[in-house]
Amino acid sequence: MFTGKLALVLHAHLPYVRSANPGSLEEDWFFQALFECYLPILKVLEKSLQEKDETPKITISLSPTLLSLLDDKDLKARFPDWLKDRLNLLNYIDKERQIASDYLDKYINNQLSDWESCEGNLIQRFSQLQKYNVVDLLTCAATHGYLPLLRENIECVKAQLSTAVKEHFRFFGVKPKGIWLPECAYYEGLDKLMLECGLRYSILDGHGLLHANPRPRYGIYAPICSSNGVAFFGRDSDSTLPVWSSREGYPGDKNYREFHRDLGWDLPQKILKKIGIKDSRPLGLKLHKVTSRNTSLTEKKFYDPKLAAEKAKEHAKNYLQDRHIQLKRLNQEIDQEPILVAPFDAELFGHWWFEGPIFLAEIFKQAKEENIFFTNLNDILRSTSKLQLCEPCPSSWGQGGFHKYWLNESNSWLISEWSKAGKAMVNRCSNGVEKEYEIRILQQAARELLLSQSSDWSFILKAGTTTDLAKKRIYKHLDRFWTLINALDREDNPSDLKLKEFELEDSIFPLIQAKDWCKI
Repeated sequence: MFTGKLALVLHAHLPYVRSANPGSLEEDWFFQALFECYLPILKVLEKSLQEKDETPKITISLSPTLLSLLDDKDLKARFPDWLKDRLNLLNYIDKERQIASDYLDKYINNQLSDWESCEGNLIQRFSQLQKYNVVDLLTCAATHGYLPLLRENIECVKAQLSTAVKEHFRFFGVKPKGIWLPECAYYEGLDKLMLECGLRYSILDGHGLLHANPRPRYGIYAPICSSNGVAFFGRDSDSTLPVWSSREGYPGDKNYREFHRDLGWDLPQKILKKIGIKDSRPLGLKLHKVTSRNTSLTEKKFYDPKLAAEKAKEHAKNYLQDRHIQLKRLNQEIDQEPILVAPFDAELFGHWWFEGPIFLAEIFKQAKEENIFFTNLNDILRSTSKLQLCEPCPSSWGQGGFHKYWLNESNSWLISEWSKAGKAMVNRCSNGVEKEYEIRILQQAARELLLSQSSDWSFILKAGTTTDLAKKRIYKHLDRFWTLINALDREDNPSDLKLKEFELEDSIFPLIQAKDWCKI
């Protein structure tokens, strides 16, 4: 008999797309994530709680920007029509495809029914799961800013953290104890700022612990504690690679749904325009399976949901058996209970890998057979009496393991823009303002600065996908920031109408406090 537990960690995040026009590509990002990921994951957890003797456990981070989107009345009102538009599109496909689309018709209707039954209140459902200790909810930096690249103005890093804590408390009524650091990116001294904001634990990529000083006795299989009193967990690549890798892992199986072929590309534009979609783009409507890696998109075979579900069940069993073998081996090598920490982007489960929620449901269902027990990060710390004192190594979970993906020839120009704007914000906030109108201007400037710092835009610039959209977002928020900051230095403040326009469009973080940017 061996001991040990598995801690699954899901990071749920989207950039703030509230200001996008209805029907925009950015709004599609959010609605597709709702449709394919967040609703299915909630249903898996709720069903597992109802059906199992032992409570399923998982750690989930919900970024402040995502929470703002989930809470937005306009977006919630538009989502059902978005689903119905996709149901309507299924009426325009030919008979051959119609057979393959039956599962999709049923799937969309199920999601629509689930949404309507809770009146779109997903935040309340996450909160309930936390009360049952199914979910340990973490926060994230306010706008997913890549913190090591903001450190020149340390106040900007602290404002990302403190704003996130306020938002989490606003939605859940409790302050978060843990945080998902954006891109798992860490630098020396960040733990001190985390502690000052009441954040006591986080996750790093494996080398963030393995290269810690001193090297942890138990490697990545036990949390460590920094000298500033913050605990860190390390990612176990053996527990994550089979799930996230499309080449070496489960998602690339020939029976699973093909991600890249979508009806949004297959249907003629005249049909798309009938329901108000102006141009060809992914719609979340996919009827084909992977088939093989070498098969071109045009030659993909039709998807069989029953066969895919069976394969997900097999893969869940295989995953648990491998964790069984891994834990059994670790019991022979270390003298305390090992913990396997497996962090993933939540969107992997359902959006990138359509069968991901089925896989999750199956590992919860089959775990007891394989003697695998789940835990969450908070429970681990509560049950651990002593942690080894180590200083984590600067790191990220991005390509190369450090900061290269967010600091390269495609996006390095952003650093000086953030630095200049951050310095102006710190100076202005440190000098203070007295008039109520000026406080409003400064608060909105803070929102625009935070929104410009989102690591999503840096990622897109490097990936080379929707780069024009990313640049437009960055410039818009920075231009608004400077308009507001410069107005405070002049007598001709911007008209109230202009300020209201910014406040209405970028209405995130109602509890924001400009004093968070005061010099430390």
